[in-house]
Formats: sequence, structure tokens, C-alpha cells
Amino acid sequence: MIKQITETTDFLKEKGFENPDIGIILGTGLGQLVNEIEILKEISYNHIPNFPTATVEFHKGKLIYGRLEEKTVIVMQGRFHLYEGYSLLDVTYPVRIMHKLGIKTLLVSNASGAINLDFKKGELMLIDDHINLQGGSPLAFKGVEQMGSRFTDMSAPYDIKMNATLKTIAKEKNITLHQGVYASVLGPQLETRAEYRYLKTIGADAVGMSTVPEVIVANHLELPVAAVSVLTDECDPDNLQPVNIEEIIALAANAEPELILLFNELIKSL
Repeated sequence: MIKQITETTDFLKEKGFENPDIGIILGTGLGQLVNEIEILKEISYNHIPNFPTATVEFHKGKLIYGRLEEKTVIVMQGRFHLYEGYSLLDVTYPVRIMHKLGIKTLLVSNASGAINLDFKKGELMLIDDHINLQGGSPLAFKGVEQMGSRFTDMSAPYDIKMNATLKTIAKEKNITLHQGVYASVLGPQLETRAEYRYLKTIGADAVGMSTVPEVIVANHLELPVAAVSVLTDECDPDNLQPVNIEEIIALAANAEPELILLFNELIKSL
């Protein structure tokens, strides 16, 4: 993997992806942040050596390099998921590449379902902690100790300082920003009523199919990370309705301006 990382990094540097300050991963229906960026370079994933290729129709599949709030950023417009058939090493490969390119901070967004019924669809949740239910670890491979500590500490996986800043920004901008625990499952099927009850019992406030592998690797690399979920549905097992993916995408798009404002103001402060 070290050889592949070097090959990919060298390719991107040759293409002008140099010395980014901040990495950003954009989740489902959350691609409009790129409109805020002064784009200097962009490249499709399928043109990058050793990079996975996004297969989900609402994930764009581009790596974007540019300026945002006077910082240099590298943005994943579309991410990878285990449910697409990728391994945990594939899913987290871009985090290792962004770190190798030089990012000092990682920001992550996703769309998730609200397990905590005090949270409503269309609102945002700051991830304070997570539960890994994906059945594996992106650190469970031979040679991982060459890239960082095998036994990575996860007592505070989300950066306390950035989370505090995001809460302050939300209060100042009158944005509803809940704080809670994100459970990451394999998918791609949505949960049953019994599974939603189980998730609530074990302490989850929201559930999704991403983010946790990337956050684990960020911690492995000692890279500060903050993550925000857009809550796109309410997972009430006693009043469960069939899933509507189109509605989920639309809700994510409607909530995106608030997420963009949060990220922009946070980036200003970094």
C-alpha cells in the first residue's frame, strides 16, 4: 500500500494538487459546497492511479483542489462505501492520500437517519462519537504499524476544539445543530423496525452507511476530524414508512446551505 500511496500522491502533485490545508469529504446529496470553491484543479477518480471509482449514481466522483475562505482545500465530491463492494482499505484510501498531500484537518459530511426522535429530518447533527457496526476495521491489515499505531486510541475520535467551534457558529447563525452518536452500518438495505429499536437501545442518535472508516483512519494518522450529518429521515419503528430515496436526496439538498455555512465559518477559524 505504501508504494501505491506514493504513486497516487506523486501523480496528484504533478497535476497541481500541492500543499492542501484541509480535506473535505462530501456525502450523499451534499455536493454543492464545490460552488463555493475557487477551483484550481479537478480530476475524475477513474483518472487517478490506484483510486476506487464511485459507482453510486448521486455521487459525482471527482477530486477537487482549490481555495475556500483563504485556505487551500482538497474535496472529495463523492465517497466510497462498503456496500458498493469495496474493501475498508479502498474506502479509506483517499484519506491516506489527502494526508500524504499535506492536509492538517479533515471535515466530513453525510446523510443519515434520525434514531433519536427528538431530531427531525432536515436538521443537522454534529457527530460527537460513533458506533462501528460495519463488521471490520480499516486498520486490520498486515503492515499497518508502518503507517501509525496499530492500537489507535479512539477515546475522542472527533476533534473537541472543532466541535466546540461548530456549536458556537450554529448558535450565532441560528442553525439547529444537534449533537449525538452516529452508528455506521454496512447497508445498502435500510433498517428493519427491530434494527431501529436495537440502534436506539445501544445509544445511537443517527444511522448511516459511511464516515466511520474514514474517521478511524484519520485518527490513525493523528489527523483532527469533524463530521456533520444531515438528517434526511426519521426512523420511528412504530410509524415506519417505506424509504423514498428521492426524498432523502432532496432533503439533503435543502439542508445543504446550513451545512455549507457551518463549514465555511469553521474553515475561516482554522
